[in-house]
Amino acid sequence: MNSNMNKTITYFAAALFLFVLWDILALLLRNPALPRPVPALIAFFEIFPQSLWRHFLISTYRVLVSLFIGLAIAVPLGLYLGREPKLDKWVSPQLYLTYPIPKIALLPVIFAIFNIGDLSKIILIVLIIFFQIIVTTRDAAQNIPANSVLSVLSLGATPGEIYRHVIIPACLPEIFTAARISLGTAISILFFTESFATFDGLGYFIFEAWSRVNYPEMFAGIIAISLQGFILFLILDFLQRRFCPWLYT
Repeated sequence: MNSNMNKTITYFAAALFLFVLWDILALLLRNPALPRPVPALIAFFEIFPQSLWRHFLISTYRVLVSLFIGLAIAVPLGLYLGREPKLDKWVSPQLYLTYPIPKIALLPVIFAIFNIGDLSKIILIVLIIFFQIIVTTRDAAQNIPANSVLSVLSLGATPGEIYRHVIIPACLPEIFTAARISLGTAISILFFTESFATFDGLGYFIFEAWSRVNYPEMFAGIIAISLQGFILFLILDFLQRRFCPWLYT
């Protein structure tokens, strides 16, 4: 209980600090493009029950589906490559050659092939976060001490049992780290893809408010996308505590 209370106080203090900085900056700039926090918060609480909640849910759905697919594909491949040096020797050059390519440049191609619905946005996000996850997971699997695997092998463990009891638990903290990094990337990319050629999502809401020069509503959307990221990060923290309890003992 005390731990949860301390976390709540910490989060509240951090939010208050950010709002104070925001207010000071708005007062210094005196530009309508940067409204003060109170008008933005009022707009947020007025608009969220009306229409903003729908854009919030649509964007959250796209982020969660993209993150799930990216993890489902990249984690098993990363684990396998990390434990199979001969295969990794041939696959790693392909990863290194394709990783630096700015995948966002493929957005027009993806839109042309898959249209501008949810599928094209999810494909682009998965394409980008896939590399972040697979490289981190592969490196984590490679760094497992050989003695950890040999000790389990000496007990007669099968390859599947080695993955289940040694490799996966040892790599989980790094996988959650990759998930956090990929979550931030997914939200950023989704905001970009929703800013044009679409009529829903938080990116659309923010740019639509900006086009009407309604800056309090625009910042209401920015608050919503920040809240989305905060909630999803809390969910990842909860899952890590659930699946990696040894990190908190």
